[in-house]
Amino acid sequence: MTMIYYTLGNSGLRVSRLALGTMTFGTEWGWGADRETARAMFDAYVGAGGNFFDTADLYTGGTAESWLGEFIAERGLRDRAVIATKFTFNAEPGNPNAGGNGRKNILRAVDASLKRLGTDYIDLYLLHVWDQLTPAEEVMRTMDDLVRAGKIRHVGLSDVPAWYAARAQTIAELRGYEPVSALQLEYSLAERSIENEFVPFGTRHGAGIMVWSPLASGLLSGKYRPTQDGNAGRLDGFRNTTHPGFQKFTERNWAIVAELEKVATELGRSMAQVAVNWVATQPGVAAVILGATKLAQLQDNLAAPDFIIPAALRARLDSVSKMPLPFPYSYFGSEIQARVTGGAVTGDKPLGYAPPLLVEGDAVSITSN
Repeated sequence: MTMIYYTLGNSGLRVSRLALGTMTFGTEWGWGADRETARAMFDAYVGAGGNFFDTADLYTGGTAESWLGEFIAERGLRDRAVIATKFTFNAEPGNPNAGGNGRKNILRAVDASLKRLGTDYIDLYLLHVWDQLTPAEEVMRTMDDLVRAGKIRHVGLSDVPAWYAARAQTIAELRGYEPVSALQLEYSLAERSIENEFVPFGTRHGAGIMVWSPLASGLLSGKYRPTQDGNAGRLDGFRNTTHPGFQKFTERNWAIVAELEKVATELGRSMAQVAVNWVATQPGVAAVILGATKLAQLQDNLAAPDFIIPAALRARLDSVSKMPLPFPYSYFGSEIQARVTGGAVTGDKPLGYAPPLLVEGDAVSITSN
């Protein structure tokens, strides 16, 4: 396969369409990949042309960052690798300033990540989750300071409200700070909420979307069935928790799984490949993070971009996974628009605004959000 690279948001940073997630690097959480398997997945990803690595300071207690840094160093890939890591979560019980998004924790966290990764700069540094407290002004000023200090190159936000992301980007534009180049968000056939606000924000204001959990924590791989009393897997282990990212056993989602299986069979592809392909080709998506615990899983996922889902089959997936529009989007229907335009026929701008494809050696570079 020929790996395709896209610029991340409005930045000049070129990243592969598929990113390697490292949340599974390590077995400290009771599931994940041991060091040998993690290294094999890293090598397979690099061999396929991948250059985009996603991690976080507290993934598997810091093991993920440490292993990723070691694997990159062993192969001399630092100049080729694009490393994204995140801060927010607290590893020191009783110390409220060892977590959150305040300046004190950001400055502490970045130095700790640099040490574990064995590098002197991070390509993309992301706020991991909204702490419901720290003003966007403080976050963006601190991140800009880190860019100016050479410790990070680009700025991203993960798991924040759309209004917070918009405020952060506005502050950056107004004050000349490094802008938000990436939004890391959950997105899949089973979770399409970001389409209402984040996708329009990202495409219009220069932030490429990095998708996490494109397989809905494994649900869309086909490994879970509604008739099983005990689905042996990570989702079943979280059945009795309140973590929203793992509440996937619903009637709507079982219907999606059933239709996805039919489409995958017609295409002669795995369910996982079709699910990842669908996400990767949605508007606003810059990269899809692949998280696997086995080499075979990663190899299967890496083949996801190698085919096109026909329009008729895509329409079936869109229909079964469609979510009801929340207010105010439910209010912006055709009747309202007719009253806005006075009944005149209007339309979107014609296609053709995208820059041409640029071929650079064996790699393909495309400018896109």
